Amino acid sequence: MKNLIKALGLLIVVLTLVNSTLYVVSEFERGVKLRFGKLIEADIQPGLHVKVPFVDDVRIFDARILTVDAQPASFFTIEKKRLIVDSYAKWRIANVETYYKATGGVESVAHNRLANRVNTGLRNQFGTRTLHEVVSGERDLLMKNITDDLNRTVLDSLGIEVIDVRVKRIDLPQEVSGPVFRRMTAEREKEARELRSTGKEKAEKIRAAADRERTIELANAYRDAEELRGEGDAEAAKIYASAYQGDPEFYSFVRSLNAYKHSFSNKDDIMLVEPDSDFFKYLKQQDAK
Repeated sequence: MKNLIKALGLLIVVLTLVNSTLYVVSEFERGVKLRFGKLIEADIQPGLHVKVPFVDDVRIFDARILTVDAQPASFFTIEKKRLIVDSYAKWRIANVETYYKATGGVESVAHNRLANRVNTGLRNQFGTRTLHEVVSGERDLLMKNITDDLNRTVLDSLGIEVIDVRVKRIDLPQEVSGPVFRRMTAEREKEARELRSTGKEKAEKIRAAADRERTIELANAYRDAEELRGEGDAEAAKIYASAYQGDPEFYSFVRSLNAYKHSFSNKDDIMLVEPDSDFFKYLKQQDAK
């Protein structure tokens, strides 16, 4: 029994020594080794490594791309217009030794220092541009300039590389946004009124042109109809004249038939005509026969 206890105790000691001696750095991590607080090995690569138990201390850092979200800050443009800017930066460790010496390996310290430098860079870039340029005109160029400027300083001082800097939002101060919104609303309403007025004017012109075309078309149609009616009447008169010259009696007979047709077309009509009137000339002849 005592031997078993000794064996278990020895196994525990061995496991403790192995655990204190061996350590693993994953593929997305980097590390430094300290001996009595002094840096003896920097930029430990991924893999299985050995250290002296209770003497060496290993600090592991995240080597992936990280994000520092800066607090919204107030900046002035070249026109002295104040803006509230919300930004963030993407960064990663480039030099493990410099990063450890500058920040003590504390990620929050790196975040704070980088955020301060991002705000300084934004303040410098905004101060040389107009409101239109920072909002839409040169926004990409502004971000590139800030990223390049930061990398020229933080790489040597903090041991980090800035991948990208982006502006999430640009707002006017609360005391300015209200009047600006009201002014923009008034301008849009004015523009809408002008557009409606222009549209109404164009509609009136189109309506007047349509009425003019309609009047012209009706006049032309009436003229053509009168011309055709005149030609038809002339042709009819010509035919009647030819018929009269050829056979006056037949012409008279046809005219009488037309008169009878129009006179007797309605059963309710009442005619008061003398019996010896020429109107009944051909009817009398028919009765005589």
